[in-house]
Amino acid sequence: MKPLRRRGKRIRPSDASLLFQFLFSRLFVVWLIPFTLFHLSFLLSTEWKLLLFQEHFISSYGLVTFFISIAIAAVCAYLYYRYRYNRIRQVIHRQKLAKMILENGWYETKQVQSNSFFKDIPNGKTKDKISHFPKMYYRLEKGLLHIQPEITLGKYQEQLLNLENKLESGLYCELVSKELHDSFVEYILIYDTINSRISIDEVIAQNGSLKLMDSMYWEYDKLPHMLIAGGTGGGKTYFILTLIEALLKTDAKLYILDPKNADLADLATVMPDVYYKKDDMTVCIDQFYEDMMTRNEEMKQMPNYKTGENYAYLGLPARFLIFDEYTSFMEMIGKESIKVMSKLKQIVMLGRQSGFFLILACQRPDAKYLGDGIRDQFNFRVALGRMSELGYGMMFGSDVQKQFFLKQIKGRGYVDKGDNVISEFYTPLVPKEHDFLNEIAKLAQ
Repeated sequence: MKPLRRRGKRIRPSDASLLFQFLFSRLFVVWLIPFTLFHLSFLLSTEWKLLLFQEHFISSYGLVTFFISIAIAAVCAYLYYRYRYNRIRQVIHRQKLAKMILENGWYETKQVQSNSFFKDIPNGKTKDKISHFPKMYYRLEKGLLHIQPEITLGKYQEQLLNLENKLESGLYCELVSKELHDSFVEYILIYDTINSRISIDEVIAQNGSLKLMDSMYWEYDKLPHMLIAGGTGGGKTYFILTLIEALLKTDAKLYILDPKNADLADLATVMPDVYYKKDDMTVCIDQFYEDMMTRNEEMKQMPNYKTGENYAYLGLPARFLIFDEYTSFMEMIGKESIKVMSKLKQIVMLGRQSGFFLILACQRPDAKYLGDGIRDQFNFRVALGRMSELGYGMMFGSDVQKQFFLKQIKGRGYVDKGDNVISEFYTPLVPKEHDFLNEIAKLAQ
């Protein structure tokens, strides 16, 4: 087993008042330095006389220097808050973690004899003293919080193993992953998630991975197929167009289906394999499936084929079927939906090895058209905009304990990137002047 990375600062009981200690110690030093300089002549004098002391401290000069020192300390405090805010946030986080342990009573105490004024004479009174405080470590690294409680098989083990909701709501962060190490569980959270949002120019697909946020990738080679849900105004269409533009910069081949003949259908004027008529879409799905099965057979006949390796190892391009308004199409075709669903199920089950990937978008992933375990095969799931609790349950599972909050930010939602950890998500920013048709036309040539 590889060794655990450095742990960071240990949380201690005294950290419950850490912010006060931190600010007081620094502000006192900042105030003391100029105040000392103003009275340096007195402090360096060989004879301290009462009259000289009064001239320096109990006088108008002493009062003015006192307030000037306070003003200097206030300016330094503002500059520190302005440019070292993250440092203050770290102190606040450590204080909250210490208070969490103390207020929940996750520690052991023992009774000790309290001292009287005369230490050699016992007063017969006892007080509680902390005998065991659980080990917990904190560090902020590259915008990610790493919090590591020790697991000792004690009576507070269950609480320490299930801190997700407390950490997310208490520290205003989003859980990215939860890893169990030897004797420790490590919670990794994104601090200030919106600052991890990237622009469309930074969305890059390479080595079977697509960058979507500063610290978030869709690793489609390992965790294939994406499911996107979201109502009108949630940013779903812009997100799909962003994916299309990024994937076209690779050697991937794309097939676009838009049964409502809406925004994605406009791409038919600048790129091939864009369909919006029912019959054309059905033929495209059938052909995509047949091409996948053919490639599966051809790969095994290639001279450099190796068991366990995928299409990229053989130098083959990826193929993406991008299907918008999926549930609308299934309702449109009626009984034929059973046949289409069967083909899509085969694609999501068998497509990873041969490089055939499905990106499915809908307003709500109803089980009626995503049944028989198909929905579970979509490893990367994004829910954008306003959704009901039922909708979130359809996307991420009805047993999820995640607390979902609505923020009026276009392109914001929640994501499960394939590790069963649901976190806040922001789609890449698209400038107002960005012309998708023009940019995609250049890439599709």
